[in-house]
Amino acid sequence: MKKLNNYLYITLIITVISSCAKPILKSEAYKKLYKEEPKTVLIMPPINKTTNVEAKEYFHSTLSVPLSNMGYYVIPPFLSMEILKKESAYNSELFLDAPLSNFGDIFGANAVLFTIIHKWNKNVLFAKVTVEIEYILKSTKTNEILYTRRGVIEYSTSSNTGGNSSLMGLAAAAATSAIKTAATDYTMLARKCNSYTLSDLPFGKYSPKYKLDGKERAGKKSFKVSIGSR
Repeated sequence: MKKLNNYLYITLIITVISSCAKPILKSEAYKKLYKEEPKTVLIMPPINKTTNVEAKEYFHSTLSVPLSNMGYYVIPPFLSMEILKKESAYNSELFLDAPLSNFGDIFGANAVLFTIIHKWNKNVLFAKVTVEIEYILKSTKTNEILYTRRGVIEYSTSSNTGGNSSLMGLAAAAATSAIKTAATDYTMLARKCNSYTLSDLPFGKYSPKYKLDGKERAGKKSFKVSIGSR
């Protein structure tokens, strides 16, 4: 009996490991998106949960290009922003869990992209900028989430000493890194976040790869990655 129990225990472990190792395909991970096939996307103003007031504007200006590159028609942000402000709909927090059918009627959008900025910190001492962004694409028809991903991206601005390990060399490298960290371009960093996170988004109708990526492996819905300045 003991041997049987051990055998069953080992079998269970192997089964669990095998199931964990099995890759999830995009067609399965984003089943609802493949089913609805949204063509037109409205980008809502980012929800900024940080103390960096500039992050919202910088980030919003960088979202349309990556979505367009993925084959979606994006409502021009400058146009949608003006309408949203006039309609007192600038605060996306009010609509994240509310019916979105009005956005479909007014803008002709099949889906609405919400982004939440959870973290946008500069650490001069350690020469890095840490950004945590959540992306939520919701249907204006069913209100269901079609795509969601949340990532922590650490952007290193550390300078290479070039083999110079002297005290002055290290001090110079540290000073250079500190300057680079303080002067980090928010727009550039936002683009890197979008590029990395939205690379997992299935291609839209206006891409030659439309409906050809369903068998690709889906990325993790939550991730953490470090990238360099080069």
